[in-house]
Parts: sequence; structure tokens; C-alpha cells
Amino acid sequence: MSSRSSPKSRRDFVHFTQITTRWNDNDAYRHVNNVSYYSFFDTALNEFLILSGILDVEKSEVIGLIVNSKCDYFSPLTFPECIDIGLIIARLGNSSVTYSLAAFREGKDQAAAQGEMVHVYVDRMTGRPVRLPQDMLSQLSNLQNVNG
Repeated sequence: MSSRSSPKSRRDFVHFTQITTRWNDNDAYRHVNNVSYYSFFDTALNEFLILSGILDVEKSEVIGLIVNSKCDYFSPLTFPECIDIGLIIARLGNSSVTYSLAAFREGKDQAAAQGEMVHVYVDRMTGRPVRLPQDMLSQLSNLQNVNG
């Protein structure tokens, strides 16, 4: 019995960030190494959080810590290549958010890889989980609506 998911399409995502693969992303098999996908996902997610004003890396009282992540791979990416990282919220909890992300080749509709990252939001000073502030919930809810 396999728990492997099927590749998602671009229409399953609300927000996209374009990333260019780097020379050092390739491995000995001449395709992007699996660990690089996590870096792409983390970059796209944090870029969204920072640019939308949800996260100030130096001053935010509430910060998200990754407590779980996963990635399924469908087709290899390479260097040099422009890719689009799709982002949507799969689950919005009281103190946690499950983000769904996928890597798409430029101009392709099916994901080359897709995964999830779960953030538990904590008080920066105490490290203890906190309820998501209302303004953060409002901004994050924009990532829940697929196709309008």
C-alpha cells in the first residue's frame, strides 16, 4: 500500500514565488538534490510572510517554528532552471499552520515536487506556543482561498 500522493496542479495554489536553481543545488546525478527542495519551500514561505508583513525576522513577538515537513518528488529539476513555488494553507489552527507547497517547472502545470511545512507559532521570548494573533489570522486567510 502506497501513501504517495499525486502531483498537484498550479490551480491548487494561491501564491507563487519564482526561484532560480543554483549550481550547488545539483547532486552527483545532475539533478537538484532533495534537500534543496526544502530550501526552496522555506525561501518561498518566508518571503511571503516577510513581504506580507506577517513576519519581521528581528521584531515579531510571535514566530513560526517548523515542527514537521515532508516532500514527494515526481520529476527531477536541474540547474539552470527557473521554478515557481506554489503556496497555500492546508490547515489553519489555533497556534499552528500547515502550509502546502509545490515546485513547478516554468510553464508546466503539474508539480515536479510537493510537500508540507507545519509551523507552530510561539512567543519569541518564551518559546511557548501561542494563539495566532487576529491580524495574522486575517492575513493568512488570504492563502486559503483557491480560485477566488
